[in-house]
Amino acid sequence: MSERLRVEICVPHQHPALAGHFPGAPVAPGVLLLDLLLQAAQAHTGRALEPVQIPQVKFIAPLLPGQPAHALLEIEGARLTFRLEHAGRGIASGTLLLGAA
Repeated sequence: MSERLRVEICVPHQHPALAGHFPGAPVAPGVLLLDLLLQAAQAHTGRALEPVQIPQVKFIAPLLPGQPAHALLEIEGARLTFRLEHAGRGIASGTLLLGAA
């Protein structure tokens, strides 16, 4: 059985990961976006999840600090697929394989 959810994310301007990515023209790091999506999946399922493999992820466009984005997540067994968008434009998509943390 699969679970689908829509989540909203926004990386605040003061997030510590932005200081080095990139000074003067910050962009949300891909690993931060993946972490935010994983946190949303954990909150939805009520269980701790740990990515054990990332068979496919594409970062299509940058997400800037303060820009709101929404993601469509589908969790089916140990597979999490997602598509992240801002203003109707794709930011990232991919699949994470999950294990219990």
